[in-house]
Amino acid sequence: MADHAPFPVRRLRRLRQQPVLRRMVRETTLAADDFILPLFIRPGEGVRQPIASMPGQAQLSADEAVREVALAREAGVQAFILFGIPPHKDAIGSSAWAADNVIARALAVLKAAHPDALFITDECFCEYADHGHCGVLGSVAGRLDVDNDATLPNLVKQCVRHAEAGADVVAPSGMLDGMVGAIRQGLDAAGFSHLPILSYAAKYASGFYGPFREAAESPPSFGDRSGYQMDPANAAEALREVELDLAEGADVVMVKPALAYLDVVRQVKERFGVPVAAYNVSGEYAMVKAAAERGWIDERRITLEILTSIKRAGADLILTYHAVEAARWLRD
Repeated sequence: MADHAPFPVRRLRRLRQQPVLRRMVRETTLAADDFILPLFIRPGEGVRQPIASMPGQAQLSADEAVREVALAREAGVQAFILFGIPPHKDAIGSSAWAADNVIARALAVLKAAHPDALFITDECFCEYADHGHCGVLGSVAGRLDVDNDATLPNLVKQCVRHAEAGADVVAPSGMLDGMVGAIRQGLDAAGFSHLPILSYAAKYASGFYGPFREAAESPPSFGDRSGYQMDPANAAEALREVELDLAEGADVVMVKPALAYLDVVRQVKERFGVPVAAYNVSGEYAMVKAAAERGWIDERRITLEILTSIKRAGADLILTYHAVEAARWLRD
């Protein structure tokens, strides 16, 4: 019978009545293997500093991160992205590529404890620079802003240092023009031609990042990041950004944030057919947590619905602070 057959011959509810059959015809399947858990790493030992605006999340020392990764892996999560909180900051974020920088130290500990896990390193300078912006500052169009080309060599040094420390994937997030090409050349020259690049290819200047600023201790000391992150009104521009990053050597491209940009996730997947990541960011997480704490929503149901929508839109990888909880809910 043709799909356009009229009622009552065609009754779509027939496949919804029995739970087993409903699962068998489900179009989108969510799994723990889809998730990447962000971790905020700071110096010290035995440090677990809760993040007030992100209930359940904390800044961790490397030894505590080892324990956090163990719990996550037990739930089924095998991939992690690391954000560093350095002991000191300067105008250019030089600790980002120092031999003993906080991420390099953490990688040594984490890789020794969990050699089979996947560790991605976020590559940017907002956490490392005393001004909170994503690179070297300079005069851009008559105002103080990130100097794109002056920042690229520093970004390459940061990526190479993390590669030397054992990173499995590097993930540049500063939305610098030419960043992927520069990193690819730098990694290849340093003997890391095998190392993938996950590019924050379409990162929007979003209000959903608020809690992250507390978590990473990276609020800008002046202005905002709209001079280099994307205008939330633009979708076609995202496709141009992705196309450029792929041409420069990106292996995976990311859309960030996820929820308000599901249309962009879908367009990127349909246009390019490459692995696509989407970041279920801190503000999205915090809103769910706040509403759940007040009893306004069913957190489990809402979270799994949100993550399923991101997967359904076309994301292959989902960065989410709900990773461990969601993995347990899916298992149970």
